[in-house]
Amino acid sequence: MAACTGSRDGQDSILEPLCFPEQPTDTPSAPGAELALLCPFCPESVPLQHKDVLLKHLLLEHKLVIADVKLIADLPKYMLYWKGRFLEQPLTDFCSVIKTNSTGPVEKQEDYFLLCDVLPEDRDLREKLQQKRLEEVLEQQQQERDDGSFHRLCMFCSEEFTGNRASLLNHMAREHSFGIGLPDNIVYCDQFLDTLQSKLDNLQCLYCEKTFRDRTTLKDHMRKKAHRRINANNSTYDRFYVINYLVKVPQTHRLCYNELGKTWEEVQSEDDRELLDDEDDDWSDWQAHPVSVVCLFCDHQSDTMDQIYTHMKGAHGFDLHYLRMELNLRFYQQVKLVNFIRRQIHQSRCYGCQQTFPSRDDVIRHIVSEGHVMKLPDASTWNQPQYYFPTYENDALLCTLSDSDDGESGERHSGEDVPVIAEDISDLRALKQSSVLKQLLKNRGSCS
Repeated sequence: MAACTGSRDGQDSILEPLCFPEQPTDTPSAPGAELALLCPFCPESVPLQHKDVLLKHLLLEHKLVIADVKLIADLPKYMLYWKGRFLEQPLTDFCSVIKTNSTGPVEKQEDYFLLCDVLPEDRDLREKLQQKRLEEVLEQQQQERDDGSFHRLCMFCSEEFTGNRASLLNHMAREHSFGIGLPDNIVYCDQFLDTLQSKLDNLQCLYCEKTFRDRTTLKDHMRKKAHRRINANNSTYDRFYVINYLVKVPQTHRLCYNELGKTWEEVQSEDDRELLDDEDDDWSDWQAHPVSVVCLFCDHQSDTMDQIYTHMKGAHGFDLHYLRMELNLRFYQQVKLVNFIRRQIHQSRCYGCQQTFPSRDDVIRHIVSEGHVMKLPDASTWNQPQYYFPTYENDALLCTLSDSDDGESGERHSGEDVPVIAEDISDLRALKQSSVLKQLLKNRGSCS
């Protein structure tokens, strides 16, 4: 048996000092799975996932406390560095001394040592480790973005995808309403998908992590409970998102890296009032969270509504703004139109002529070649109550639709004196013959 054995998540379960597992060059592991933790004072060592054991050992056996351990980007290298420095100089040259029971008898007093980033050398070390981790993550992300050898099956329908990871991620978002974010925001994608696949193989819900007796029950649960997503509060997924390595720091530190290992949630919760005072309320560089809107006709995704509208108009000749103005579409009519087009294309059917094709790509080619992009059927076809319901549960395009009925539309309707009725009433004449509405209209006419 080899001296080093790796567990499923890439962390080492058995590891002897100075014997490290070799990582294949083409499948780098996520940060936090490389080295063992060595005690800076003695031969004691533990696997990285058991760091609390070593920290307890340092406290009890060597009376050393390391401040803000969770903010250290590479704890094994941090420990190794100080192991060498403690051999060169006494501990008191680097650490603050904390005396316990200082008012008691001398024989009961004990000295503890605090190693923290107040020491310039310690702070420089932490910053260098943080910068190195950032560089490694960005390099890995760029490799994954350029990689054309990706090959994997969809975890929901077993459809095969090759080429680039974006094709699979976009497919899961479009066809299964399962979005884990924009492909360019993800790093260590293979490990991420392995983690999710493992949960499904174990019949575990990806969101609440409850276990079910069979796959059918699990699928029904995830659909009914809207659990076709991951839990953002689960820190297991943090290492797969670049945002957890990158954060915008104050103007005096324009280098974009996660400030000494802070998570993006912690940075986001900090009080920024002092920064706002210094910048004279300048919000010019403020950025909202990306909405990840998917095009109606292809897998293209955009972060803003203007970008997706520009893309659909430029790449496909589809102008939703023009249709809204030309057909005088109100908000819910736009919702129904978008859901109608989504559903028709999902079913490989041309929404303009209702002709059905073998695949989605075939129907898109037909729509473009036959000039059916802006050809809509009669409103009675798509202006139906069933299209109130999204074709895709996480369709962010629905959130970008215009809700303004002012301007020309407001002037056109301002002089009309009619009762407000639901827009989906198809037989208005029959409704007017009903006793209640008929009586209301009769009373209104007699009063005027």
